[in-house]
Amino acid sequence: MNIIIRKAAPVILSMLCSLPTLPAALAIDDRQQSSYQHSYQPPAYQPQPISFHDYIATHPKMRSATIGAGVGTAAGAVTGLLTGRGVLRGAVIGAGAGAGTGLLRSSATMQRHPIVKNIATGTMVGLGLGLAGSRMPGSTVRTAGVGAATGLATGLLIHGI
Repeated sequence: MNIIIRKAAPVILSMLCSLPTLPAALAIDDRQQSSYQHSYQPPAYQPQPISFHDYIATHPKMRSATIGAGVGTAAGAVTGLLTGRGVLRGAVIGAGAGAGTGLLRSSATMQRHPIVKNIATGTMVGLGLGLAGSRMPGSTVRTAGVGAATGLATGLLIHGI
């Protein structure tokens, strides 16, 4: 008998410890209990899961990089097709250059410097097209230079001197 109680004591003790305590409402008298039951309790905050699509659609940097990558993919694929360097190669290079261009266009620093933004955009576009369509590194640098010059001309025409 003593052995049974000794072996059952930890189980009984754990059950007693896991019993819930008396709620605070039982310790309140009737007048306080009626006001206690009618008080407003806001619902508990439960975070809603966000999908990848919602994240891209609402985050400004992700959105501009994704749009830029899409436009760059199309431009790079067409460039690769026309130059014979490969559609897939051109699409991948164009996606990278387009994502970089999208991030440049959405930058807060570049918003304060519109002419520099146009120069950087032209350089990125020229670099992407040069990489997608040329066979030699010299032509890529020249194409990036032409893009920078085009961006400078666009910036000066739009924003004035």
